[in-house]
Amino acid sequence: MPVPAGPENLRRLYATRFAETETSRRNATWRVLCEDFFQKWINPGATVLEVAAGYCEFINNIQAGKKIAVDLNPEVKHRADSDVCAVVASATSFPEVPSDSIDVVFISNFFEHIPKDDILETLHEVHRVLRSTGKILILQPNIRFCRTDYWMFFDHITPLDDRSLNEALAMTDFVTEKTIVRFLPYTTKSYLPKAAFLVRAYLKVPLLWRIFGQQTFVIARPRHSAR
Repeated sequence: MPVPAGPENLRRLYATRFAETETSRRNATWRVLCEDFFQKWINPGATVLEVAAGYCEFINNIQAGKKIAVDLNPEVKHRADSDVCAVVASATSFPEVPSDSIDVVFISNFFEHIPKDDILETLHEVHRVLRSTGKILILQPNIRFCRTDYWMFFDHITPLDDRSLNEALAMTDFVTEKTIVRFLPYTTKSYLPKAAFLVRAYLKVPLLWRIFGQQTFVIARPRHSAR
């Protein structure tokens, strides 16, 4: 469970952390990230699930045939757009989502908030809902590049880098297909430019990723032999 745990504590924590003005700016940034980067990995007709969806910046902005948002924070019901099915549930168990029903699962900036056992349980649950041809996309702060600021958030408890993340995926019967070790800056409050055209420019220059990137992006698929 994240620390502090519980739906109401999560609601208070994130209401304090993200002012409404910042939420609007974050949503604009995520719109560009989805349009110019993440969408290339997702067929517009796919069924997409975001685990630990938070304020739904990804799932609201991605194009998909069916969209589902799972989060323990009941605020997800209010943040999800009308075309998103919002499910209030733990990341380690969301039985409302049928097995073998999802094409793409997206998880962003979440595993640092939960213990290692819960990370593995979450990945097992993702494995359950993914189709054999599906994939998981993970955006995750990399402790190797942001160790100074990693603990700036009260609810961060587990440090991960690209290597330990890929080990966790292998332990839960995933095969990693792509790892971008350095991609985005640590937070939207950091070096990532705020204007949409500057975000687009950043995404087009991988050299900047190697300078400012403190988050890792991983794409993995279920190991077929485990199905």
